[in-house]
Amino acid sequence: MSPFSAEIVRWYQENKRDLPWRHTRDPYVIWLSEIILQQTRVDQGRPYFERFLEQYPTVQAFSQASEDEILRLWQGLGYYSRARNMHRAAKQVMEHYQGQFPTAYHELLQLKGIGEYTASAISSFAADEARAVLDGNVFRVLSRYFGVDTPINSGAGKKVFQALAQEVLSENQPGLHNQAMMEFGALHCTPKKPDCLNCPLRLGCVAWENGTVGELPVKLKAKPARRRIFHYLLIRDGDRILMNKRGAGDIWQNLYEFHLIEEISLIEESPSVSMDPTSSAAQPGSEKFFAELAQYVGPHAEISLLEGPIKHVLSHQHLFAYFWSVRVLPSEIKKKAGWDYVDTKELNTLAKPKLIVSFLERAIIN
Repeated sequence: MSPFSAEIVRWYQENKRDLPWRHTRDPYVIWLSEIILQQTRVDQGRPYFERFLEQYPTVQAFSQASEDEILRLWQGLGYYSRARNMHRAAKQVMEHYQGQFPTAYHELLQLKGIGEYTASAISSFAADEARAVLDGNVFRVLSRYFGVDTPINSGAGKKVFQALAQEVLSENQPGLHNQAMMEFGALHCTPKKPDCLNCPLRLGCVAWENGTVGELPVKLKAKPARRRIFHYLLIRDGDRILMNKRGAGDIWQNLYEFHLIEEISLIEESPSVSMDPTSSAAQPGSEKFFAELAQYVGPHAEISLLEGPIKHVLSHQHLFAYFWSVRVLPSEIKKKAGWDYVDTKELNTLAKPKLIVSFLERAIIN
């Protein structure tokens, strides 16, 4: 073990958080935690991990669940493709590995939704395979300590940092080393206000020596966010409300929402464009919207705005949502495929986007 790795591991053993997935070498449990914690803070993801493990204690149980059940339990975490990929991966394990979750890096890469980072994490944590993990925390530690300014989200950066991570990896205890690197970046070498004065690696840190801690790691700027305007229609028939199950090819596949009319926005959100949701660009009621609305509910519908605009941020997309109450005779509604009435008491049983869940929490739907 190199002095660098030894110092990181020593810090980890003194400062690590007590997290449930760190008390096992079961690759299924480690897989659950790793996928749930992608794009998710530990404090937010931990309750989901515990619920999933309680509901599906084995990969066999996970594989036998319906996709709707998985999505319902996942509700609120976002990035729903993760849940769908997990379901497919569990079925792959049952079909190709006789229900034994693999621990070898190259076998893990064959499972749906598992990339190089996740395969490295599972194989090293479960079987001590010498594969270095490379997540945002590890990028940051390596970039600062070795003074590497190659952008971490570039092709060249990925190669440089992967080679560097593998070079400093402890061959004897790769799982422990990887856990230590990730935890050190999460708790000590943080994006903002890292605790450099009390850092055990300070004397060898190039960024500390050069005064560039705040400038590293370097990351290429992301493309401007796409801006979308959603108009949701709350159409009732007594104790039932009209719902739609989203299809493939867009966000929130197979999740339920109210009927949606989307207005196309030619504006992309960037620092140079003001996207204040109260600005004129975000106001409801374009002629095109009302014309399309009339196609579905006819000319006698009573329409009123309940709420909006509500800004909802996704990766690379910013949504501005309006919620409309539509009073109309059921016989006058021209329903589309995928629309169906749901008893309001059953709404909680449907997997829905967080935007819809949040609205229902604020609204009185009974």
